[in-house]
Amino acid sequence: MINPKITDWQGRRVWLIGASSGIGAALASELAGRGARLALSARRADKLAALEPKNALRLPCDATDGSHLVAARAALLAAWGGVDLVVYLAGDYVPMRAEQFDLATAERLLAVNYLGALRLTATVLADLPAGGGIAFVASVAGYGGLPKALAYGPGKAALIHLAECLYFDLSPRRIGVWVINPGFVATPLTAKNDFKMPALMTPERAASALADGFATGGFEIHFPKRFTRWLKLASLLPYRWYFPLVRLISGG
Repeated sequence: MINPKITDWQGRRVWLIGASSGIGAALASELAGRGARLALSARRADKLAALEPKNALRLPCDATDGSHLVAARAALLAAWGGVDLVVYLAGDYVPMRAEQFDLATAERLLAVNYLGALRLTATVLADLPAGGGIAFVASVAGYGGLPKALAYGPGKAALIHLAECLYFDLSPRRIGVWVINPGFVATPLTAKNDFKMPALMTPERAASALADGFATGGFEIHFPKRFTRWLKLASLLPYRWYFPLVRLISGG
């Protein structure tokens, strides 16, 4: 076992950052159904207000602003006195290739996909308890370079690397560190894609797979495995094989 196994969610205090839509909103509903106590954060207070469960603690904040995270943490600790699990789900996606490279867009994606997670880590590191910990939703796009992922993939790769580094330091204290690498999930972000997305999942199925993954005691939670295992295998290939294979599969 690499991480603590979370099998009983009853009463567990969970803070979800990036909970207003997609996997985040679905995970809020899933964990509420399993008995967790939830704190939900996102930039849009109106979207947070519409989320289930209605008894969740709502902490509107912009994950790219460190002062917002500090204020949200203070409100959470005032209400609960502590937290068991923190999950970073905030993210953005814009398909981009070199011909359309836009620096401002790339920097904006990096700010939410990676730097926000870094700021959250700095904010909650002292609060993480043994038997709980912190989880980061990255992406299979972080396994290796992909067409149209010029602004998206590097931040997700950095997020995976951050989780790996944190694991070395926190695991001796029995504090869990998880990285979550979904394949394609039907959300407003993936709706931007103009190509066929293999093994496309609903947010509800993704949330169920994510929650179940915490029970395994593993470091990485990835799904759907019939898709993610192929990408993991491809990432191990020499570049002279990897690049042609990805071009063939993706049409890129």
